[in-house]
Amino acid sequence: MNFSLSSIDFIVIGIYFLGIIIYGISQAKSKSSEDYFLGGRNLTWPVVGISLFAANISSSTLLGLAGTAYLLDMSVFNYEWYAVLVLVFFAIFFLPFYLKTRVYTMPEFLEKRYDEKSRYYFSFVTVVGNVLIDTAAALYVGTLVLGLIFPSLETWVIVVILAAAAAAYTIPGGLNSVVKTEVIQAIVLIFGSCVLTYFAFSEVGGWQSMVDQLDALKAEGVTNKDAQESLSLIRENVNGPWWKNNPGGPLVPWWGLLTGVPLLGFYYWANNQFMVQRILSSKDLNHGRWGALFAGFLKLPVVLIMVIPGILAFLLYRSKVVNFTLPDGTPCSNLADCTDMTYPTLLFDLLPTGLLGLVVAGLLAAMMSSISATFNSASTLITMDFVNKLKPNMTSKQLVRSGQIATLVLVILASIVAPQIGKYGDLFKYLQDVLGYIAPPIVSVFVLGLFWKRANATGSFYSLMTGMIMAIIWVYGIVQEIDFWWFQMHFLLRTAVLFVICFIVHIVCSLLSSPPPTEKTAGLIWTPQLLRDETEALRALPWYKNYRILSIFLLIISAIVVGFFW
Repeated sequence: MNFSLSSIDFIVIGIYFLGIIIYGISQAKSKSSEDYFLGGRNLTWPVVGISLFAANISSSTLLGLAGTAYLLDMSVFNYEWYAVLVLVFFAIFFLPFYLKTRVYTMPEFLEKRYDEKSRYYFSFVTVVGNVLIDTAAALYVGTLVLGLIFPSLETWVIVVILAAAAAAYTIPGGLNSVVKTEVIQAIVLIFGSCVLTYFAFSEVGGWQSMVDQLDALKAEGVTNKDAQESLSLIRENVNGPWWKNNPGGPLVPWWGLLTGVPLLGFYYWANNQFMVQRILSSKDLNHGRWGALFAGFLKLPVVLIMVIPGILAFLLYRSKVVNFTLPDGTPCSNLADCTDMTYPTLLFDLLPTGLLGLVVAGLLAAMMSSISATFNSASTLITMDFVNKLKPNMTSKQLVRSGQIATLVLVILASIVAPQIGKYGDLFKYLQDVLGYIAPPIVSVFVLGLFWKRANATGSFYSLMTGMIMAIIWVYGIVQEIDFWWFQMHFLLRTAVLFVICFIVHIVCSLLSSPPPTEKTAGLIWTPQLLRDETEALRALPWYKNYRILSIFLLIISAIVVGFFW
């Protein structure tokens, strides 16, 4: 299979890269620390929503979705539509408190509710997570794509080039440059995905032909799934106990929608600085809510333009030899052995000259979007949660400079980690597995902190420490391949178990210690009265500006999409 680009494709990619860097630098707005880290808190809902979508549907997610679907497992889309439920819940309960306190970071909110220890721990974990999960994974995807185009280049050279390109406008421009470039990158990414889906369907023969071929393959004994099973979101865990990580089982068994998926989704959309920072930058509460709902709406078409292409790739390439070498030097001749290459294979095999360059630019745009977003959010955490705490008298200009230096350091760290991801296997499973250790303790302290007045700093600290210790034990047991059921749990069940343990520890430790002081709960606890007050305030808005009505419409649309693929 030919993975080369024509001169026209190279010109298209070069023009795009140069244009996006110049545009990003031109949007630099860093007169103050608030400008640099939060875009001046003046973003409107379309920018907030598209920016959230672009940061979420990064190149790593894009390749992960198509790669998992290649194995005839569409259950991966459950993460996408479930974001709608999480964002509606977030908009109702958590967002008003985040904006009211005018915090820069999520760890800062934990300090307001609990204490400095919780803030420092969460900030540290988030920075590490940004490097290990988001930035490194995006750089790894870049090595996959550019490694095909420039096979003679060393992996570390590709990583450095990609990181430097994203940092070129992130370091001087801050969040405003990041979100403004993300809007363009999201448009290019969606366009490219739509175009690729069209060509893939054309090659297969359309929707009905796809269904017929899937049914025929099962009848012939080639696969064990017909079209209904292959296109179903609700799947059972097969080839072993329901609670276990079973080879050949779905990434998201049906019971995962009640256990790990809500927890991972809640952490990602409601607690993760990487995502929430965009909503913190909205000009007011309504724009923040509308932006969050708009992001949820944009997630729904993903099933057609990013997941289904993986199934189409299975029909097109299951019996074909594809020859390429992964960044770690491993040769691959069958996509089933290296599913992360599914999307790039579709690109290079189906798209014509010129259009291929544009769509490859879109894929790299998604990568740059993710990298720039994580660089900015992590530098915000380092500056506001550590540097500013150690040196509280720093000027706004000095804080901005600190953020720029932190970004440069993160570029180096992520570049070191990125090449190691290929040793893990499936990219999407890597992302969810790592997140499964980070999310549960954090979600526990946020939920209890908002809905239970008695939750205190002691409970929060010991809950977070318990989560860290349990994660270390689990990782050790899994790496050592200890033959015990505790270390063989499906990661979605393990996520729920970890959450329950941290939740109980938090409650017990809070009850065994003194109640939190009044200043730690005043205005930070949700009550039904807040909902009633909000109802009165919303009466003054027309229906199309009432986020509750918009939420209902969004939930109905989501139910229709999920029902179709049930």
